[in-house]
Amino acid sequence: MARGRKKGWLRAALIALAVLALLPIGGVLIVALLPPAPTILMLRQAVRGEGLDYQWRGLNDISPNLVNAAIAAEDARFCSHHGFDIEAIQKALDHNAEGGRIRGGSTISQQTAKNVFLWPGRDWIRKGLEAGYTVLIETVWSKRRIMEVYLNVVEWAPGVYGAQAAAQHWFGKDAADLTPREAARLAAILPAPRRYKAASPGPYVRRRASRIQAAMGTVRNEGLNACVRLK
Repeated sequence: MARGRKKGWLRAALIALAVLALLPIGGVLIVALLPPAPTILMLRQAVRGEGLDYQWRGLNDISPNLVNAAIAAEDARFCSHHGFDIEAIQKALDHNAEGGRIRGGSTISQQTAKNVFLWPGRDWIRKGLEAGYTVLIETVWSKRRIMEVYLNVVEWAPGVYGAQAAAQHWFGKDAADLTPREAARLAAILPAPRRYKAASPGPYVRRRASRIQAAMGTVRNEGLNACVRLK
């Protein structure tokens, strides 16, 4: 009798583990085909009264300027890495060890995994899950899909998520019509979209946007955006 109960518990535990293992895979497969539902961050901020402006747009309806700006500002090796930029991570670690402003080494793939599937925070559990989800989306999704999802869920102002909502909020236009200057300004505020403004930027954002806009030329000329297949 006791032996039968033990086998029953073991079977239940194995089933539970299998379900837990399959849930992330199922979520990644769903988002490979469909726009993601509002994320944990979006819902948390909405509950706090910040609103929720989230308007999905396919990559063909987002200006290539914004793709180039995101690569220039956030992840120059987006098309060549497999989810993790070891060189950028090492540089961030070396910089942070010297003190001063903390610098991150996350790729666009890592940021997408965190934004879509996880919660904000820096704890080790979340970081471990982020790494797992990053491997999954790099395996299942194309680079184009990763960029498409990233540009649709990233926060660009309190309660404002994704390229379309950001373009309307800051410039009163559609994401497809963003100029290189506007795209560079949007990318420039990504480190702190709650602090900085894209439409009427201060000195820091203007300087950063100028550097990003110059780097966008390198992204185009050297084919650093080739994996996204811009149309």
